[in-house]
Formats: sequence, structure tokens, C-alpha cells
Amino acid sequence: MMEILDNQLRDGNPKETKETYQRLKRLGIEEEEVRRQLACVIAAEMFNVLKFKEPYNEKRFVERLKLLPEMPWMEEDEE
Repeated sequence: MMEILDNQLRDGNPKETKETYQRLKRLGIEEEEVRRQLACVIAAEMFNVLKFKEPYNEKRFVERLKLLPEMPWMEEDEE
């Protein structure tokens, strides 16, 4: 996950990953926690792709980034 995150941050693709990284840092969230939260969004999208054989859904991915630091989809998956 962290390699994917590093690539997204470096390449700016999608741009919302870096924007979210910067937003969370401005909120005072520590670097390690910001990276963990971003990796959770990546993992959730990968889960949907692999388990449900869905194509990557950038719209859903970006929507989840915008919700951070909240992660309501994690609670939905537990039900």
C-alpha cells in the first residue's frame, strides 16, 4: 500500500491524494497517521476490485479521500 501511496504522491495521480495529504497535515495530523489513513483508502479500493471483481473506481476513491479523517466505509464493511 505504501508503495502505491508514494507513487500517487510523487506522480500527482490522482491529484486528490496529494491534496488530501496536505489537508490532513494542515489539520495537525502526524505524518505517519496521514499516510496510514491514505493507505486505508487505497486498501479499501483494492478490496472492492479484488473481492467483487469490480474495475477501479476513481470517483469512489476520491470521495473516500474527501471524507478523511473520517472513515465511515470501514464501519459499513464490518456489518
